[in-house]
Amino acid sequence: MQRGNLDALLAFLAVGRERSFTKAAAKLGVSQSALSHTIRELEARLGVRLLTRTTRSVSPTEAGERLIHSLGPRFEEIDAELAALSELREKPAGTIRITATEYAVDTLLWPKLAKFLRRYPDIKVEIIMDAGLTDIVAQRFDAGVRSGEQVAKDMIAVRIGPDLRMAVVGTPSYFRTRSEPKKPQDLIGHNCINLHLPSYGGLYAWEFEKGGRELKVRVEGQLVFNGTFQILNAALAGFGLGYVPEDLVLPHIAKGRLKRVLEDWCPPYAGYHLYYPSRRQPSTAFALLVDALRHRGQ
Repeated sequence: MQRGNLDALLAFLAVGRERSFTKAAAKLGVSQSALSHTIRELEARLGVRLLTRTTRSVSPTEAGERLIHSLGPRFEEIDAELAALSELREKPAGTIRITATEYAVDTLLWPKLAKFLRRYPDIKVEIIMDAGLTDIVAQRFDAGVRSGEQVAKDMIAVRIGPDLRMAVVGTPSYFRTRSEPKKPQDLIGHNCINLHLPSYGGLYAWEFEKGGRELKVRVEGQLVFNGTFQILNAALAGFGLGYVPEDLVLPHIAKGRLKRVLEDWCPPYAGYHLYYPSRRQPSTAFALLVDALRHRGQ
């Protein structure tokens, strides 16, 4: 196969997976016009249309889908073999791509990665913060980080943090003019700070459990964020009730900045796990990273 054909196929796979010339061009480091020209030439050589283009979207044709499904795994195998060559080096090397939530990055990944990367300077780590349930295979991530209950059964999951617990909190000044909720249903009418999660179809419904009874409450308020730390800051500023991880608010509760309610409705749940496809052949660099992130607490 000529080198030009190989480059064109790689360009097509990027567009087909991203469903966007803009994103694919940025990923490949080329201009959109050059990428579009490459795809048109490939379609002309093959004598078949691979992509359906509109002013708003790009999607593979039936032939394009077939090419993606047949070529994609083969190129992934080539990438894996090339990555395996780093095993022959004296020092572990390679790039590892991870998707995780902002909270997981700040509280779990970064504290451990800071030590790990100093020990292995030839290993590179790319972290993309995303609150959605990213398809790590389709998006070409090596691993993802989510709570244990969100990890698909066909993935290998390694616990990297302790069990978590949520907390409903507000400032003392907020509760001076509003009664404290005694049960989750009492949140209706309170000014609550919402979390936007794409994986939940929009606004996240606050989850509660007590005595085997589970409740989900759709709360309302003035503010919506897609990050945990922004919700905490808004709650500290007195803009309403926040529903955030317990470890973030305990210092503020101890100092009287926040007051906790509905504590008996917030039991622990499975902590964060690093997950990756079971068919993945871990490189030395990846295996070292997994071991460094592994939770060793009781």
